[in-house]
Amino acid sequence: MHPEVSGPVAEFKPQGWLANPHVQSLLTSGPWRKLALKRRARDYLVRSRAELWRAWDGTRLLGFRNRPLLTEQNRPRGLVILLHGWEGSAESNYMLSTALALDAAGFETFRLNFRDHGPTHHLNEDLFHSCRLAEVIDVIAQLRRACGDRPVFLAGFSLGGNFALRVARAAPDYGFDLARTVAVSPVIRPRHVLDALENGWAVYHHYFVRKWRRSLKIKQSLYPDRYDLAAWFRITDLRGQTRWLVDNLTPFGGLDEYLEGYSIGGDYLDGLESSTLIITAADDPIIPVSDFHGLPDIPALDVELLERGGHCGFIDSWRMHSWIEQRLIGELCRHLTS
Repeated sequence: MHPEVSGPVAEFKPQGWLANPHVQSLLTSGPWRKLALKRRARDYLVRSRAELWRAWDGTRLLGFRNRPLLTEQNRPRGLVILLHGWEGSAESNYMLSTALALDAAGFETFRLNFRDHGPTHHLNEDLFHSCRLAEVIDVIAQLRRACGDRPVFLAGFSLGGNFALRVARAAPDYGFDLARTVAVSPVIRPRHVLDALENGWAVYHHYFVRKWRRSLKIKQSLYPDRYDLAAWFRITDLRGQTRWLVDNLTPFGGLDEYLEGYSIGGDYLDGLESSTLIITAADDPIIPVSDFHGLPDIPALDVELLERGGHCGFIDSWRMHSWIEQRLIGELCRHLTS
């Protein structure tokens, strides 16, 4: 059995070139959208306040908080914590565009950087990997408790969606609640994502290889006595690069063990109690749609499967706005009044 697939509040039916999954996936992170966002986000970014949070083990994570422009009599509707994808950051296009829409709708936003993402490589000596969940849970738990009785929502994109689902599953065990978690185009089975990147359109594989190389060059330059990555830089494919790092710089027994370490397929979400929504597209070129059909049918989990949208795209016009923004606002507002 798999969870009921619910329909969106407003239909997403892109027209013309926007119906193409590759156009959707490239536009969402592309330079054209970045230029449009640079103008729209100017005032929002000026109002952003950088905050450094320390997890239980000493890990430091950087985030950016924005309180909406409200009168003194009004309070924000709630806090929305946003999580980016792999090799993205708090200033990725989809993060800023979503945060801008939430800000305009009266929500406080907190855009969290994972370790070694954005301008954070210097904050922690150990490398990022996708199984570093505890530090993210701990910082989100602190953010939640600091909000008192105000509602706190969590939303993540791609790998950030995977993290969001794992945080939501763990929240009761860590003693905090989330009003609603929304995961957009989340990674379900990492092994299948790696297969898709290897066997699909080479543009995506090249994109992640290029960004990962840039990130590890920064890390190596900051900690030259700790990291000699010359052998890694000679590898040109994601599978080989991941295997080398796992074998040489992590405690995992091999690539398969590492990939299973952050998989949320099978019965992983059976224990989910926190109210959660997954939104994804059947034409996503990176996340196989078949991964979503194996998710458990449980009351806490809703899955919204759209025909089109690409990977974290859902761009509804050439003005570069995303349908996800209003869908997310509608979903959060519904849970404020339920």
